[in-house]
Amino acid sequence: MIAIKPSRARFYALMSIGLGFLTVGVMFFMLLNQQNASSQDFSAVPVKVNFPAPQLVLKDLSDRQVSFDDYRGSVILVNLWATWCPPCREEMPTLQAFYQKYKESGFVLIAIDQEETLEVVQPFVDEFGLTFPVWLDPDYEAQRKFNTMNLPSSYVIDRTGMVRLTWIGGISKKNLEKYVPDVILE
Repeated sequence: MIAIKPSRARFYALMSIGLGFLTVGVMFFMLLNQQNASSQDFSAVPVKVNFPAPQLVLKDLSDRQVSFDDYRGSVILVNLWATWCPPCREEMPTLQAFYQKYKESGFVLIAIDQEETLEVVQPFVDEFGLTFPVWLDPDYEAQRKFNTMNLPSSYVIDRTGMVRLTWIGGISKKNLEKYVPDVILE
């Protein structure tokens, strides 16, 4: 066995202590960055567009035939979603609050569920206390007509029937408030 000189032992001890402090510092830095990232708004930002809203005839939760024509003269936020979609679930309380705030201003939110049955959708609507119209789209007709395969996807239709904004991904309160009231108040 080789004897380690005191200076060498001291060197290794100090090296171990230094590496320990370095490790604690790196972990602290990563924790701070993780907290900052989680407080940032990573929701989708809408894109301004200008095209006619597609003709779409579906059924609501009461099995009544419905279409965008039923809401002509209103600003409509169309949200394509599904109960199994995590960002869809996450944005529903925000959408409900926004609807409540602006519904007296000629605004309606229409949530169009993609390919699920009433038996799946109704408990979700009840769980979240949704009061805006919810339509069922068992054949993905809305996704085809809006030319998207992504959920959630949202579209703002102005009072004349033109699609003015589109989102792919979850919507935050901040981005709803920043972009949609301008269309509602026109």
